[in-house]
Amino acid sequence: MGTAKRKKVRRFRRICAVIVFLIWVWWYNNYTLKTTHVELNSGKITNPVRIAVISDTHSTEHGISNRKIVRRVKKANPDIVLIMGDMYTRNSPEEIQQIPVELTEDIISAGYPVYFVTGDHDTDQSYINAMVQTGATLMNYNTETININDNNIQLFGIDNVYYSPTFNLHNAFSINPECYSILMAHIPNYEKFADFGTDLTICADTHGGMVQLPFLGAMIDSVSMQWFPELHGKKVYDKGFFDYEGGTMFITSGIGVSPAPVRFNNRPEIVIMDIKNEVK
Repeated sequence: MGTAKRKKVRRFRRICAVIVFLIWVWWYNNYTLKTTHVELNSGKITNPVRIAVISDTHSTEHGISNRKIVRRVKKANPDIVLIMGDMYTRNSPEEIQQIPVELTEDIISAGYPVYFVTGDHDTDQSYINAMVQTGATLMNYNTETININDNNIQLFGIDNVYYSPTFNLHNAFSINPECYSILMAHIPNYEKFADFGTDLTICADTHGGMVQLPFLGAMIDSVSMQWFPELHGKKVYDKGFFDYEGGTMFITSGIGVSPAPVRFNNRPEIVIMDIKNEVK
């Protein structure tokens, strides 16, 4: 083989190696599930409480399987599971809508209570009815006080897909200050939730900004559609914790890849949240 031909072969192999590597990076960032462990402390908690948070699966035939999600739940062994909405994409056929219902059935069959809110996609009444029939508790503008490990937990849930200027959770709920309070809301609204003042607010919807760039943060703000918002000094409520007086909001980046599989540095996640007694 001549020198020129050997160079062409080496160049071809390098190109193939780069393509294979890029495909692996894309697959790893979009179709592998991680468990994100987070911890909070509160003087209202006597014995530790563990919550699993699942959201935004945007179920498809070829997405992350129910089996993998349930396996992560079982491994974490939470006290309750919170499903935060957009478990399928709007106008999905019935067989796709059935995927999150089967996921919920599997979680409940494994012995874990499930509470859920809907998002802006999974609003079909047939889906909601099927979820309730699994034994899951619908929290769309509902509140329940539950006891977990001798802790009184006041759980709220809302199903807003938009927020009017007059939106005020004080008109819908009253917080019992003796309970540890949790608000479930698919779509974040930091200012209004901070004003309401639960100990913990859990949100979803943002998909973590989809693309997170090292040192630059979210590539685009899904609300304002501004590119590289953190470079412009804009506060972006994309993923993680955002504290407010007396409490905190946590946003999960969820599991699905809607509207397209373009996640980067922001893998699909199930969140395991441990709430413990306040450290003295």
